[in-house]
Amino acid sequence: MKTAIIGLPMVGKTSLFTILTGVHEATRVGSMEARVGVAKVPDQRLDALAKIFEPPKITHATVEYLDFPAISKEALRDPSYLASMRVADALAHVLRLFQSDTVPHEKGSVDPVRDLEDVETELILSDLVVVEKRMERLEKDRKKIKSPELDREFALLERSKATLEQNLPLRTLDLSPEEEKTIRGFQFLSQKPMLFVLNIGEEDAARMHEIENEYRAGPLAGRARTAVTAICGKIEAELAELSPDEARDYLSSYGLQESGLERLISATYALLGLMSFLTAGETEVRAWTIPMHSKAVHAAGAIHSDFEKKFIRAEVVNWQALIDYNGYPGVREKGLLRLEGKEYIVKDGDVLVIRHS
Repeated sequence: MKTAIIGLPMVGKTSLFTILTGVHEATRVGSMEARVGVAKVPDQRLDALAKIFEPPKITHATVEYLDFPAISKEALRDPSYLASMRVADALAHVLRLFQSDTVPHEKGSVDPVRDLEDVETELILSDLVVVEKRMERLEKDRKKIKSPELDREFALLERSKATLEQNLPLRTLDLSPEEEKTIRGFQFLSQKPMLFVLNIGEEDAARMHEIENEYRAGPLAGRARTAVTAICGKIEAELAELSPDEARDYLSSYGLQESGLERLISATYALLGLMSFLTAGETEVRAWTIPMHSKAVHAAGAIHSDFEKKFIRAEVVNWQALIDYNGYPGVREKGLLRLEGKEYIVKDGDVLVIRHS
């Protein structure tokens, strides 16, 4: 899963990327290329299962983050910049809410809704260029040959163009599965799911959830395929330097239960419709990322393609039951380990043992 971190200058997006991935910035002079880093998905279930099985290896799910230079008209004309952003599964737009005398905002004042609309407009204009170029090509092709497929594509692009010309992102378009398939290949930026990341100041950290809810119910409400989360970059930077116990105490001092980064990753998962199932044994405890409502046979394929082809059954138990009854013998004795077929819909937190030929 690739998430592109975007935003205007001086909003804290590169600091967020560094905290998430541990990849520190080399000075970028004139480069439009994105930096790539991988973040481990925090999952306390793995740690709990590891205490039962004591494996030599614990493997967390991961999220790949792309850190982009600040959004601008010039950046969105750069082919390498656009190509890198188009391959992302989702965009995380960092919106600055914090005030700072030492870090001036490029527009002279802090206004997250204005910044959001400015960036959204740039994405929309970038997509409009792609739509218009493709429509010009289709016009020529349709004069040469009669093709219902080309006609359908042209009609879809007309709808897309009309939406963009109203300054609306393409994620607001209501598409049929067939239309979704047709438009997917364009990798339109304004169609990608968008996570709005509110970067608040330390003085507002105790109100983090309140601020998040204010924006979710207020100016960011009703936006299709979007989600909202809040972080405090300064606190996250401090947490990165602390031990787990110290980090918990530090968060508690602000009345917070979990780090902003944990919530950011959870929000990204929810936005993209993803979840984790687990495998647990004496050699490894591991989390695997799959789409929600996936069938057992497809979950098996996430582990190995041969498991999907040769799938017979899956042994399934909830992770908490394994903890409560101290492993597989205990859950078998209680009748909690079930045999499920390939049509079984896997649930978040299921522990699977795949039987295959």
